[in-house]
Amino acid sequence: MSDLPENDQHMPLVSHLTELRTRLLRCVAAIFIIFAGLFAFTQQIYTFVSTPLRQYLPAGATMIATDVSSPFLTPLKLTMMVSLFLAIPVILHQIWGFIAPGLYKHEKRIAVPLLVSSIMLFYAGMAFAYYLVFPLIFKFFAAATPAGVEMMTDISSYLDFVMTLFFAFGVAFEIPVAVVLLVWIGVVNVAYLKKIRPYVIIGCFVVGMILTPPDIFSQTLLAVPMWLLFEIGILFGGLISKRGEHPDDQPADDHNDQPPATKA
Repeated sequence: MSDLPENDQHMPLVSHLTELRTRLLRCVAAIFIIFAGLFAFTQQIYTFVSTPLRQYLPAGATMIATDVSSPFLTPLKLTMMVSLFLAIPVILHQIWGFIAPGLYKHEKRIAVPLLVSSIMLFYAGMAFAYYLVFPLIFKFFAAATPAGVEMMTDISSYLDFVMTLFFAFGVAFEIPVAVVLLVWIGVVNVAYLKKIRPYVIIGCFVVGMILTPPDIFSQTLLAVPMWLLFEIGILFGGLISKRGEHPDDQPADDHNDQPPATKA
């Protein structure tokens, strides 16, 4: 009797590699299809992303381009990154299609909500950064500009800065998913997570201090959501059983291979 999940018992390595290549090509194709659709709006996309800074620039000040090709390449680079972010559901779907045949029924019932939640939380983190964090950060930077210094930010430097924060906040909002996964695979338990709660809170404020300007308000603005997301992860982690402790973790074929009971 095999202990492997169904659909994963006789698939050779070459077939796995072929399927992996096919799914990677689909991911790349999805990114370039989205990019082709957004190509005509590269300037508008950059204008939208740069709005949180431009609205706090001093009167008469503008953003600048210090490199000859920056006015063209920087919006193009941003559009490619936006295409990658928008293609995340397709990418995760392809990852799911690749690993799903190797999962048990109980694992699939947990993995699907985690997959959907991770997509939504990543986008929520980016939206949180754009609509709430960016205005506060750039308002602080504009107010902290020394006398006699005119704030004129390079468009390429601005892009690098905001994309780093977009990614950081997107990943930070994945905390509940990470906590649930750690509980599910048995790395930690809920009791241990509750025990280390004070250290997690301190860690959240340290991360907030690193990623935000040195003012207590913006640090708290990142640290408090991270802590609340950790608590949400603990809440949902307590509702699931550890991997391997569920009756559905037996392969479907095993039930069919059992001989029928006979009466004495």
